[in-house]
Amino acid sequence: MKIAVLPGDGIGAEIVVEAIKVLQALDLKLELEQAPVGGTAYAQTGDPLPPQTLALAKAADAILFGAVGDPRYDNIERAKRPEQAILGLRKALGLFANLRPATVHPELADASTIRADVVAGLDILIVRELTGDIYFGQPRGMRTNAAGDREGFDTMHYSEPEIRRIAHAGFKAALKRGRKLCSVDKANVLETSQLWREVVSSMASEYPEVTLSHMYVDNAAMQLIRNPKQFDVIVTGNLFGDILSDEASMLTGSIGMLPS
Repeated sequence: MKIAVLPGDGIGAEIVVEAIKVLQALDLKLELEQAPVGGTAYAQTGDPLPPQTLALAKAADAILFGAVGDPRYDNIERAKRPEQAILGLRKALGLFANLRPATVHPELADASTIRADVVAGLDILIVRELTGDIYFGQPRGMRTNAAGDREGFDTMHYSEPEIRRIAHAGFKAALKRGRKLCSVDKANVLETSQLWREVVSSMASEYPEVTLSHMYVDNAAMQLIRNPKQFDVIVTGNLFGDILSDEASMLTGSIGMLPS
């Protein structure tokens, strides 16, 4: 098996070194090849995702990815910022589903910023769509309007096939767990969320063993703090999932406790 090792920046590079030690200790037949990504790659090549790094990722059987981000590059052109590397990898490789578990082990319950009795025994999974939504929708940009004022605009977009494939991932994950799936959207305001809810609801009959519920994203954000153990699997779009998964990380005490 060929593994592309992309350490990235900061803590990413540190933890990948230790992860490699674990892989080597298992004495598996692995071929590891390393390449720069993120801020490290930008410093070397002027590109956060160099062509050779992307080619290595495409040729590999798996990717061991650390993390990207460097405050030194916060004010450079957006397309060159370190975080653009992960967006580019997701799009180029069709990595549409992010599975993010949030688990609180009894020994670490006091590490959470929430009361230990609220989070003790927590075991939820957030299934986030990664290649659609407002992060990738077109058109987007900045312009000056007729009044001479600058304005920025983005496009939130989802197609039915995109929703169906991430919903399938959510339902299948729920089948392997507690058989409860909560679909999070903003269907009372957004057209994309109305389509999302319609499509997910239409698929429930394909998974009769799973109990499907729906929740608006603002309520979901509140419920994750108020009563997080009511959730088993959450399926949601790119933007909402980005926010909710980071919120869930604080239930465990640190975002470093959430694998992905």
